[in-house]
Amino acid sequence: MNEFVNAVNGVIWSQALIYLCLGTGLYFSLRSRFLQLRHLKEMVSLIFQGKGNDAGVSSFQALSMTLAGRVGTGNIAGVATAITFGGPGALFWMWMVAFLGASSAFVESTLGQVYKEKLDGEYRGGPAFYIEKGLGMKWYAWIFAIVTIFSCGVLLPGVQANSIGASLDIAFGISPNVTAALLAMLLGFIIFGGVKRIANFAGTVVPFMALGYIIVACVIVALNIDQLPGVILLVWKSAFGLDAGFGAILGLAIMWGVKRGVYSNEAAQGTGPHASSAAAVSHPAKQGLVQAFSVYIDTLFVCSATGFMLLITGLYNVQGPDGAALYTGIAGIAAGPGYVQTAMESMMPGFGSYFVAIALFFFAFTTIVAYYYIAETNIAYLNRKIHRPWLTFVLKIGLMASAVYGTVKTADLAWGLGDIGVGLMAWLNIVAILLLRNTAFNCLKDYEKQLAEGVDPVFHPEKLGIKRADYWVENRAEVNRIQEATGKIDGKAGLG
Repeated sequence: MNEFVNAVNGVIWSQALIYLCLGTGLYFSLRSRFLQLRHLKEMVSLIFQGKGNDAGVSSFQALSMTLAGRVGTGNIAGVATAITFGGPGALFWMWMVAFLGASSAFVESTLGQVYKEKLDGEYRGGPAFYIEKGLGMKWYAWIFAIVTIFSCGVLLPGVQANSIGASLDIAFGISPNVTAALLAMLLGFIIFGGVKRIANFAGTVVPFMALGYIIVACVIVALNIDQLPGVILLVWKSAFGLDAGFGAILGLAIMWGVKRGVYSNEAAQGTGPHASSAAAVSHPAKQGLVQAFSVYIDTLFVCSATGFMLLITGLYNVQGPDGAALYTGIAGIAAGPGYVQTAMESMMPGFGSYFVAIALFFFAFTTIVAYYYIAETNIAYLNRKIHRPWLTFVLKIGLMASAVYGTVKTADLAWGLGDIGVGLMAWLNIVAILLLRNTAFNCLKDYEKQLAEGVDPVFHPEKLGIKRADYWVENRAEVNRIQEATGKIDGKAGLG
């Protein structure tokens, strides 16, 4: 099974996808004049603007739902595996994917808002919606929806569950079988409660767990601040093949940095637009900017915290393409959460290993919950014409079964299956957002124009020549109420 999964990943995660991820982010960054830098202040302010309504959630809740999917085992175990197989330089390429990927996140999340719909009283949107309505390719939209349901409902939950099981076993000696049963019960309680319960749960847990993890990591870095310049230099040299020890794996540093970077921050993967489409905003670009900032939180903050801890303590391994050890700092522990637990335990004895296990539990659990929401949104897309309630029930059972299966299986198999899911979605979504790029950048231009006029931007698709953005035309009164809730800019009332 492992050999088959590795063979499939060799095709999906070829050099073509690596360059496509980086190239798309670079193109979008240049096209937007690096919005991820120009609008940084605006991104932060938008997070706390507006409120949810009966159909949607607030920008902050949508951000939390997105972070629930982005901040997961990739931020802990994923960083460890990237360094193991790509060397310290992989961390630099994770940063690069985050920086460039912020523009990709803007494009896909803006498109999700433009073409969102109101289904059964809730906002729904995502790549399947904008592929059908923006490109007019229903067959392509169905392929994406089916692939995403399978990826998020079957392939990806196992990766998160596996890391939960491994970390709890290391820290507390809890059997993976017991963890699997506990996960199934907790997941059932959350996912049978609907999107509002998911949003409330993510909005409460995600900010707390991410901030706590970053603070503890910063304390460890601060205690070893004298080593930080050397670590940053090591990352830089290794990223470009300038380090004598890791120069031979430059290609692997790029591949694993991009691979784990995309897995972690999910920019251009197509998962982010699902949660961002649920936000109640007056202009699509608002949520696009908020989601661009979420990439920074995920990779530049959380992943960097993990990477610095590992590199400062030296408790990590690096192996070459032939499996030979290039550096051994921690013997007898497989690449994954065990690295981070050992590193933190070495700095905070009696606390570190337990803290990582608890943090990883919340990181990974909320990610599984986010996967359910993404898969459910694609089922809602398929159910628009013909209602098939049994699909949602099958998804809930399938996701819980996948979590149970992943908890008790090997980490290599779980990560391999997860990589297949990420890669398939990325291929399909990147092609779509490249084709729809003009729509997203027209929205950005319109947003910037209204900001310059001193008004709170409101979206009128007909004025931009954007067709099939039905929600914004048919629910104008609702959009106006949402706009009024965001307040005023420079003392001038917003345009209704």
